[in-house]
Amino acid sequence: MNVRAILAIYQFEMARTARTIFQSIISPVISTSLYFIVFGAAIGSRITEVEGVSYGAFIVPGLTMLSLLTQSISNAAFGIYFPRFVGTIFEVLSAPVSYLEIVIGYVGAAATKSMMVGVIILLTAGLFVDLEIRHPVWMAVFFVLTAVTFALLGFIIGIWAKNFEQLQFVPLLIVTPLAFLGGSFYSIRMLPEFWQTVTLLNPVVYLISGFRWSFYGQADVDVGLSLAMTLFFLFLCLAIIWRIFKTGYRLKT
Repeated sequence: MNVRAILAIYQFEMARTARTIFQSIISPVISTSLYFIVFGAAIGSRITEVEGVSYGAFIVPGLTMLSLLTQSISNAAFGIYFPRFVGTIFEVLSAPVSYLEIVIGYVGAAATKSMMVGVIILLTAGLFVDLEIRHPVWMAVFFVLTAVTFALLGFIIGIWAKNFEQLQFVPLLIVTPLAFLGGSFYSIRMLPEFWQTVTLLNPVVYLISGFRWSFYGQADVDVGLSLAMTLFFLFLCLAIIWRIFKTGYRLKT
């Protein structure tokens, strides 16, 4: 394992964050805080509690996960797409660096940046509501697994995309709607039985449910199933990336 190569890629990507701190850190935190204020104040005044938890506190895990998903994808997608766009990716591919080390460097940096945003959002939410974390270890497990998994997805999107429009297509038109419909702001148990069944087809439901369980001990689906679905998606992304590097899909042309 070429640790020096991994650190070089990782530090380069993290340095880019420092140069664009408003876009990378401050902007998503402000956006999520506005979601929290608007939904917490507007809806929270009408829905005081959800399953024994104040509505303001109930939506914190969902909002954190929403930001974590979108930021992980965005950071990883842009991180690999820009070298492809300007042609510097060929320097990385021709260097004595394995594909695994390239993925660890880019995905590790993207996941780190998204987790920084997630932690800041949790700390900010603590100023508005009383947060309770019953299972901190499992909270950290879901937090890290989600960040890494969706950073891998973003890496795939960054290789697949031919232009900046395609780069934004999946995060904006697929992932964000799935997150909103995945129980970020409500429990799926509040839905009619038919729509509860339909909602279970949304993979984001399992991520948000498992993450919320680590806070309040309540989940829409079994926590073991949530963990299994997260790991399944993680290995699926790894398999796709392995195939991409094996075939050179959109990397060697």
